[in-house]
Amino acid sequence: MLARTQNTAVHDLRDQMQSLGPDLPFPPRREDLQNLVVQLDRAGGSRNWRTYAQYEDGPVVPGPWGEGGDSSAGGTGGAAKGGAAVTDGLRKAVREQHAPIFQRVDRDGQPWLAIGMPVDFTDADGRGDGAGRTGSKATPSAAPRQGKPSGLIVYAEFALTDEKADISALVTSAQAGALPALALAVVPALFAARRVLRPVRRLREAAERITSGELDTRLPVTGRDELADLTVTFNEMARALEKDDAELRRMEANARRFAADVSHELRTPLAAMSAVTEVLDEDAARLDPDTADAVRLISDETTKLARMVEDLIEVSRFDAGAADLHLDEIDVAMALRKTLQLRGWQDQVETDLPEGLRARFDPRRIDVVVANLVGNALRHGGTPVRLTAYATSGRLRIDVADQGPGIDPQALPHVFDRFYKADAARARSSGSGLGLAIAMENVRLHGGTLRAANAPGGGAVFTVEVPVDPWGGVGVEANGSGAEGAASVPGAGGAGARDAETEGAEAKGVQTEGAEAKSAETEGAEAKGAEIEDGRP
Repeated sequence: MLARTQNTAVHDLRDQMQSLGPDLPFPPRREDLQNLVVQLDRAGGSRNWRTYAQYEDGPVVPGPWGEGGDSSAGGTGGAAKGGAAVTDGLRKAVREQHAPIFQRVDRDGQPWLAIGMPVDFTDADGRGDGAGRTGSKATPSAAPRQGKPSGLIVYAEFALTDEKADISALVTSAQAGALPALALAVVPALFAARRVLRPVRRLREAAERITSGELDTRLPVTGRDELADLTVTFNEMARALEKDDAELRRMEANARRFAADVSHELRTPLAAMSAVTEVLDEDAARLDPDTADAVRLISDETTKLARMVEDLIEVSRFDAGAADLHLDEIDVAMALRKTLQLRGWQDQVETDLPEGLRARFDPRRIDVVVANLVGNALRHGGTPVRLTAYATSGRLRIDVADQGPGIDPQALPHVFDRFYKADAARARSSGSGLGLAIAMENVRLHGGTLRAANAPGGGAVFTVEVPVDPWGGVGVEANGSGAEGAASVPGAGGAGARDAETEGAEAKGVQTEGAEAKSAETEGAEAKGAEIEDGRP
């Protein structure tokens, strides 16, 4: 609105000067300038502007700016004295740029528009070289340097009171109409947003419940829109996930039960075969060489098979959450040296074991863990093998390091997987592929961790960390069977503890022949301790 007003005012002032300029004599006298100003004021019409004229450095006509003050062009800055809207800055800009200039100023709290317009000489054909001669015309400058400057500058000022009132009325009307309209629009928008966001929020909460394991989560379907279709799809997805999870659990339980049942069924014939092979081993020296070799081969393979069966039974206990943990306060150095002496490794392993360090753990299970790690280092690593132990921050740390080629980086994430062997070319070996997996489960049973890494200087390093006192000195002996035993030992059997709770039949199946299973656990400790796991290239 203001831009339209100022453009119209500049255009009107130019039209008036184009009409009155040709009749103005040059150089103009004061009376001529007075007459020009009077005619321009009359032509202002409803705009009611007030005009001024100044020729070169002469006085301003009519009289001082506004209602009095300095009439020279070199007055003080800001608005001219007496309250005129034509400022010194406007007059300076018109003289320097030689083009129409306008400026909005505030005078006595009211907006004013001031215009300055220079007048040029143009001859009859508009070439701008009349210089006041007969036939020359004085016209306002539409752009800088269109004609020869005449030295005459015309100023006009008028109040923008009407425009301000119009703008205020427009703003007031907009506020009066917009606020109720906005309020009326916000209320339905909130209801619509609530209607849309509520199902989305329910979908998010349901997805979070499914993520946490509640696969039986379902959502009610309301309406026939896209959100209803999405809810139907979500329910179908949840139903499929629940079905697949149940099927996987059933297959996993069957697989564990099968392994446990087969292992138990094989124990009796293997026990008989072992007894027979022991007798044959004693008489092998009296047999012919070929028969003796066959007897020794059968004896070795029978021993391997018996060891694998014992490992499978142990794994089944872990899966069922039925593994026993008998804690006792033990001298760490003495326990680890005993592990080496039982296998005849004391001369092959360097040790750094602190004297007087005691910790609470299950000596049989720690024996199995250390025996597997040291046996792997001796079989697949390079000498010397070094066994160290120390306590830090309330935890017992046991390191087994060798000087071999290390473990293939691609095999590192899998060395504790069941039946994993890093070198496929050695798939036929003395190890069952379960030794490191059993070691990991034994460490977890103590609430600890087992890690494998390559040392910076070469070789592999296996690190066992278990709490020095897992139960805070309470003296708990965690033992039991089935789901009850798993509940008393945090972390026992990993995921198997969950399955023991939901599938108690399996735990019961593992513990059939209870006395026999427990006997095998204690009698086979040394055999499992000597197990060497193929865990590196």
